[in-house]
Amino acid sequence: MKIQSLSIVVPNSRCINNCKFCVSKMHTNDYENKMTINNPNLDRAISDYINKLNFARDNGCDTIMLTGSSEPQQNKQFLMVFGLINKMLEKPFSKIEMQTTGTLLDDNYLTFLRNHVGVTTVSISLSSFDDDVNAEIISMINKTNLENLCKKIKEHDFILRLSINLNDSFNDFTPKTLIEKCKNLGADQVTIRVLYTSENKDTSQDKWILQHGIRAGFLQETNKFIKENGKPLEILEYGQIRYNLMDMSFVLDDDSMSTIAKKELKYLILREDCRLYTKWDSKGSLLF
Repeated sequence: MKIQSLSIVVPNSRCINNCKFCVSKMHTNDYENKMTINNPNLDRAISDYINKLNFARDNGCDTIMLTGSSEPQQNKQFLMVFGLINKMLEKPFSKIEMQTTGTLLDDNYLTFLRNHVGVTTVSISLSSFDDDVNAEIISMINKTNLENLCKKIKEHDFILRLSINLNDSFNDFTPKTLIEKCKNLGADQVTIRVLYTSENKDTSQDKWILQHGIRAGFLQETNKFIKENGKPLEILEYGQIRYNLMDMSFVLDDDSMSTIAKKELKYLILREDCRLYTKWDSKGSLLF
C-alpha cells in the first residue's frame, strides 16, 4: 500500500464558517472524539493514535494535512497535543500542512503553528480573490484580507499554497490571469480544485455548486494552458501531473474527494475516533 498523505481531522463541535459548498455538511459526521481530556481512556486513545501515525509512516506516507470539518485553528489544544505526539514518534513527520480559509490566523497563531506544531505549508482555501465575495461564500465571521494574510504567511517562512475552489466568482478570469494573480499574491504552490457534489445532488450544498459552477470551457482552457506553458515535474501517486508554471508548483485536482478507485491511496484519514479511513463520505471505508 502506497499512501501519499495522511489527513488529520482536528476535532471541533462545529465550524465557525458556513461554506456554501461544504462537503462535510453533505454527510453525517458522528465520529466519537476520543482525543479529548474528558475521555477516561485518553492514554489508550493516544497509544492508538500513535499506532495509526506509525502505520501511515510504514506505508510510505511522509505528509500530514491538518484539516477536518471545521477550521483546524479552532482547536489550539488539540494542535498543541498533536505537536507533542509527533515529536514523540521514532520518525516524526517533518512535512506538515494545514488547510484553512485563514480566519483567526494572526502573527501569534502563525508563530505557534510554525514553532510548536511544526507546520511547514499553509494551504489557503480560496473561493474568490475579492475579499467581500470570498467572505460571503464562506460566511466568515471575520473577513480576511487575502493580500495581508498571504504576506504574513510568507513573513513567517511558510510555503504558501492557494487552493482555488472553482466557482462562478472566477468566471472573468482566464487560466493565465488567474495564475498571474496567484503569483502576485506570493504563492509557492497552486491547486485548482473542482468542487465535489454528492451522489444524490439534493443537498443545499449540491444545489449551490450546480448553480454557481465555473463557466463552461474553463477546465479545458486550463488544461491547454498548462500543457503549453508549464513544465511537467512528476506524476503524483493519484494520477495528476504536477507542473512548474511561472516558477510555482501547479496541480489541477479534479478528484479532491478521491472518488475514483485506484491501487494507490491518495490519502488516509485519521479521525478523532483514532481510526483510519480511506474515504471522507463513507464509514464503510474504515481501514482499522
